[in-house]
Amino acid sequence: MAEAAAPLPDVQSLQDRRRVAIDKVGVKNVTYPLTLRTRTGGTQTTVASVNMYVSLPHYQKGTHMSRFLEVLNEHNSEPITPERIPLITKAIRERLEAEEAHLEINFTYFVQKHAPVTGAPGLMDYKVLFECSSNAHEDFVMGVKAPAASLCPCSKEISRYGAHNQRCEIEARVRFDGMLWIEDLIELIERSASAEVYAVLKRPDEKYVTEAAFDNPKFVEDIVRDLAVTLNGDDRIVQYTIN
Repeated sequence: MAEAAAPLPDVQSLQDRRRVAIDKVGVKNVTYPLTLRTRTGGTQTTVASVNMYVSLPHYQKGTHMSRFLEVLNEHNSEPITPERIPLITKAIRERLEAEEAHLEINFTYFVQKHAPVTGAPGLMDYKVLFECSSNAHEDFVMGVKAPAASLCPCSKEISRYGAHNQRCEIEARVRFDGMLWIEDLIELIERSASAEVYAVLKRPDEKYVTEAAFDNPKFVEDIVRDLAVTLNGDDRIVQYTIN
């Protein structure tokens, strides 16, 4: 007669006697396919780098690493929106029976932009961060890094011909109420630069962008302040940081 297999020991749940709590323990840099809901109602698939952590009490030997991926897999059946991230983070905390959970998702997001004069289409890529913590409540932050152009006011003032300009990268991380799409934050950021950056430019577009930047010179300090004013004026934005 076959004997029933003995249950496998759950080593992670054993007691630990060193009395050292760990703030964050989990999995990091997990490459994972991500489908996102876009502002227009469509979907976009990208590849994300995901970090997931929970707090570990002093008396518990370890956490259950496989459960992080189980939760992620369970929530990947429908497109992700910013408002779903707190729900996923809460699910991680509850599944791992932790006091606190953290979720960080970094990915590239593409937006089709049309050149300002000819309307030539081109895909722009933006770096996006979803970051959330869950304890008694969920705290979600969305971040976007957007390329832009800045034209130096000093160079324009002291030169008889033209002025130097350069690419810059503007980052805003925001807490918000209601719904804020990735595209919304991108537009708020780009509005603060000397000129926007486009993936495809024909000659009439190059002329437009060059002259637009020349008519709108900004130091990086100006960009930060103008973006702060823009974010302050948006009722959805609760708190922000700018880089």
